[in-house]
Amino acid sequence: MTDEYAFLDATAQADLVRGRLVKPLELVEAAIARVERLNPRLNAVVTPMFEAALEQARRDGLTGRFAGVPFLLKDLGAPYGGVPHTSGSVLLEDFVPPEDGELVRRYKAAGLIVLGKTNTPEFGLLPVTEPRLFGPARNPWDESRTPGGSSGGSAAAVAARMVPAAHGNDGGGSIRIPAACCGLFGLKPSRGRMPGMPGLADFLPTSHVLSVSVRDSAALLDATWGAEPGAPFALPAPPESFVRRMTLPPGRLRIAFSRRSVAGSGFHADCLAALEDAVRLCAGLGHAVEEAAPAIDAERYVTAFNDVWTAQHAAGLELRAAAVGREPGPGLVEPATWLVYEAGKRVDAARYLRALRAFDEFAAAMARFFRAYDVWLTPTLGAPPVEIGHFDREWADAGTLMRAAHAFAPVTPLFNATGQPAMSVPLYWNAAGLPVGVHFAARLGEEGLLLSLAAQLEEARPWAGRLPDVSA
Repeated sequence: MTDEYAFLDATAQADLVRGRLVKPLELVEAAIARVERLNPRLNAVVTPMFEAALEQARRDGLTGRFAGVPFLLKDLGAPYGGVPHTSGSVLLEDFVPPEDGELVRRYKAAGLIVLGKTNTPEFGLLPVTEPRLFGPARNPWDESRTPGGSSGGSAAAVAARMVPAAHGNDGGGSIRIPAACCGLFGLKPSRGRMPGMPGLADFLPTSHVLSVSVRDSAALLDATWGAEPGAPFALPAPPESFVRRMTLPPGRLRIAFSRRSVAGSGFHADCLAALEDAVRLCAGLGHAVEEAAPAIDAERYVTAFNDVWTAQHAAGLELRAAAVGREPGPGLVEPATWLVYEAGKRVDAARYLRALRAFDEFAAAMARFFRAYDVWLTPTLGAPPVEIGHFDREWADAGTLMRAAHAFAPVTPLFNATGQPAMSVPLYWNAAGLPVGVHFAARLGEEGLLLSLAAQLEEARPWAGRLPDVSA
């Protein structure tokens, strides 16, 4: 790849625009050229918006911290007025929202120029990105493997350097899973930190970005944080900007690490090797590191999460179907989606409330654990990126499907249940050249602490210059 802008993060591209060293149109044209060259192989971008992006880039007077920087939106949870918003489903193939969602308005205010929308599994259900509507997104590090899900298209695009950062959202790991699969930085903010996802009756998901650099994640969080008025969950303003907090040393942190997952399953040898490498790195940076884990019953956790996940997907499917004037039916959605919908319909109110009570107890257990520790470190995933088609099979029931999903992503959903911030950091690649992420979590509201630690790790073990062959 000869395009010099491909090797710059969003902050550096914005600095060039602000210094009048490059025009927004040059950045956008270069990014579009990269998408056109690489997307036929990776299938990351499913709805191009090139003409609108070029028109916006030609305008004078662009403002915002990221004025003129090209960006991509996940085709789920971030409606852009007048552009199809499919959520990866044939059911919504013709759905066009009339106006922007709040997060999109904030991205526009920051000056980002949206080039298109990225691939996602149907309704973000699976930890891989293989919707029947668009076909599978492919991992730039190995095109036979998944980039993860559900923000897999965004991750593939950023890893291939089509754009320096892209939108994602995370209801059970959907930012952190693809970040781990694609060698990117992925932060899931705390519950109540970000605007909600329009039209969804759940509290598990939150939104942010997948990025090459930690500083882009911090700056984009500064540009977009804050719940809308009337939101059911809202955190107070952070004491200082996230970029400022990122630049401060994290101090000597008390870091716990675990070799077993909270879901009760083990980890692939490569994931354990990534964990041991991160433990040595953190200890070498002066942190106090010891093996420990919170007291959470694995079976109760998995059961409670599955009840909430399936029930909220059932409600979400009905809301989406109503938005296009249709009734849910097995012929309108993928078989796995229908299995989860039927399972969710069987979760009655008492069972759902028992699951929420379990979430409260898990959050209390985590709060007790984080009195003794500042950060909890584990592998991000149960295994390296799986081959495309791994989840494309006839499932006996939703329980079997969910067990497979927990085996691949045994850590990430807990922090959606408890609301805590968590991040996947790309510190390790296995012998096959695949990225294997490690996962750090902190107390509710402490994204700044995680960003400070991530910046320290990034300085000690830079990853931005490591590129997949497709982009090198």
